[in-house]
Amino acid sequence: MALNDQVKQEIQQAYRTVLEGKGIRARYGQRLMIAEIARYLGAITENDGVRTSPHGVCVVEAGTGTGKTLGYLIAAIPIARALGKTLVISTATVALQDQIVNKDLPDLHHHSKLKFNWTLAKGRGRYLCMSRLEARLHEEGVGDSDTMPLFLLDEEQDEEPGSRAFFEDMLARYGSREWDGDRDHWPTQIPDETWKQVTTDHRQCTNRHCSYFDSCAFFEARRGLEDAEVVVANHDLVLADLALGGGAILPEPENAIFIFDEAHHLPGKALNHFAASVPLGSTRQWLKQMSQALVKMPPFLTPGSVAAKTVDKVSDSSRQVDVVLAQVYEHIRTNTEWDLTDERRPAQWRYPDAVLPDSLLPLVAEAQLATAGLARQLGVLADELQKAFDDRKEHDVDRTTAESWFPVIGAFHSRAEDQCRLWAAWSEKPAEGEHKRSGPPPARWVVLQRWEHVEDITLYSSPVLADNLLYSRLWSRAYGAVLTSATLTALGRFDRLQTRAGLPDKSKFLVVPSSFRYAEMATVEVPAMTVMPTEDAFTDALAKKLPDLWAGERATLVLFTSRRQMQAVRDQLAPDYPGLIITQDDMAKGEVLRAHCERVDARHSSVLFGVASFAEGIDLPGSYLSHVVITRLPFSVPDDPIEASLAEWVTERGGNPFMEITVPDASVKLVQAVGRLLRTESDRGRVTILDRRIVARRYGQLLLDALPPFRRMIEY
Repeated sequence: MALNDQVKQEIQQAYRTVLEGKGIRARYGQRLMIAEIARYLGAITENDGVRTSPHGVCVVEAGTGTGKTLGYLIAAIPIARALGKTLVISTATVALQDQIVNKDLPDLHHHSKLKFNWTLAKGRGRYLCMSRLEARLHEEGVGDSDTMPLFLLDEEQDEEPGSRAFFEDMLARYGSREWDGDRDHWPTQIPDETWKQVTTDHRQCTNRHCSYFDSCAFFEARRGLEDAEVVVANHDLVLADLALGGGAILPEPENAIFIFDEAHHLPGKALNHFAASVPLGSTRQWLKQMSQALVKMPPFLTPGSVAAKTVDKVSDSSRQVDVVLAQVYEHIRTNTEWDLTDERRPAQWRYPDAVLPDSLLPLVAEAQLATAGLARQLGVLADELQKAFDDRKEHDVDRTTAESWFPVIGAFHSRAEDQCRLWAAWSEKPAEGEHKRSGPPPARWVVLQRWEHVEDITLYSSPVLADNLLYSRLWSRAYGAVLTSATLTALGRFDRLQTRAGLPDKSKFLVVPSSFRYAEMATVEVPAMTVMPTEDAFTDALAKKLPDLWAGERATLVLFTSRRQMQAVRDQLAPDYPGLIITQDDMAKGEVLRAHCERVDARHSSVLFGVASFAEGIDLPGSYLSHVVITRLPFSVPDDPIEASLAEWVTERGGNPFMEITVPDASVKLVQAVGRLLRTESDRGRVTILDRRIVARRYGQLLLDALPPFRRMIEY
């Protein structure tokens, strides 16, 4: 529509109104961001709604203090409404998703006078399933039940003390509307093993046939989705929708404008989403569990019916899968060059160039065939049970039996389909010759884990780059897409993101200047160290150096790249500094941060020890953080099979994987870690880097130059 004057004025007026209403000044970077996004969206079409421009996305790197959320909302909402497109905002974290829904959008709606509505979209697995909660509460009385209890779905049935009271509390709060059934809104963190007992997925859910449909938390949350002009989702849900073809959960990509906040997570999330794995030992245990469950089913089915015959076929298929899994296990166990030197660590083997041994290929083909047969028969059985929900027709299965068994069979079917994905991925022949030059083959690897009396082998497959996946499913289909984050460049360039996310050639790129006066606000210091991080003595050197660094500081964050090293340093120092050090492993993340802030509020010193997740995902403004210590440059772990496969491909093409992959990746992580220090324009502090490689190696200057322009204090 080549941005018309009316929409331009609406954007400008909304921005002025927000600034006046909130009593804040316009930020230069924010204005640049609004203009860039508006220009990009306005240039997509010339005739209202039909794309006439080549595929491309808009990429905006905007640091802390820019006001990114307001920037993209102000620009995109009026244009999306004018075009009749749905604006889908996707975040990487639940915290940001909730902040946008509960704070940013209501705030904008109130102050801007823009007319729009919005809703939250999360996956089914984030919501309570009342049917499963009821089954869980009845679990203790089902010993002689004549229907199949849902708790048999759970692999682990060890009850925690007081868990019945916990579930009763859950029921009471949901019934009184004190809680909306959203896992993320429960007052405390719910462990995964507890939550999985009371949630469901699309394979187990009976939808409108469920007796709790009218009071279902998931469907209640979904009701506003079709009419919403702004949908706040997350990267995982967007990827799940794309995997289903797009438009199954969220609006069709062709009718949506996507804004990916925290966009640097998107390529990694895509890899995780399209990866697959099968633990051989526990899958065989699961097959045994499924067989034990199915034995109880025939008495409730009409003899000779399709459902009854299918139960027998499922049992036969299950036995075939078990036999071939045992053969695969034995083959891999005895024919793999495992490194078993460290008893405490799992042993891993990656297949170079994704090429499997010739002797393994027939077994993989057999496993694929057998597992596909099992999944197919479970699908037939699920369909037969679902027919019983249609009251207009006579059926061999009665409704009560169907209600009890459908979620169980659905769960079995879902797991069998997950296994099919791994076998299909392992059966694909890796690309060769020119085809291989266009992109790396998938990563394939196996992991041997050992416990006291048992071991298991897990098979893995993953794409190495998400470029083709994202391009074919998202960028080439979406009406428009904006990617934003504080860290999208690596070493000052967008090349890394463009490669990993498969961004179209016609994409727009912008780095928004920060409003922070970095040179006045902070210093980056590299003190003298006699030991390099690659030396064994580095842990002791850290323990000796750190007390001098935190002396006189109220709030210090020390970041490690190794959990083991973090704990070793803590063990050395804690006796001499009781109550001072809190590690991120001491409590849940929120509790750790709360304890730290309480110490600072009480005018006590506090030192936080953390690893990767604390280098990115925490916000400690003002007095809560004045010193960030980076113990070691955040280079990737060398045994990561996906990174190793990518490095192998780069090497085969004549490239230098260290300079093309390792250093840019480390730069992004280092910028994120340093970004913990300054959260508002009034913050002050310092960053100390204890890894002398940043001044002693050629690549160190690249890493230093990619940091914000702090005042540098380097000891040579």
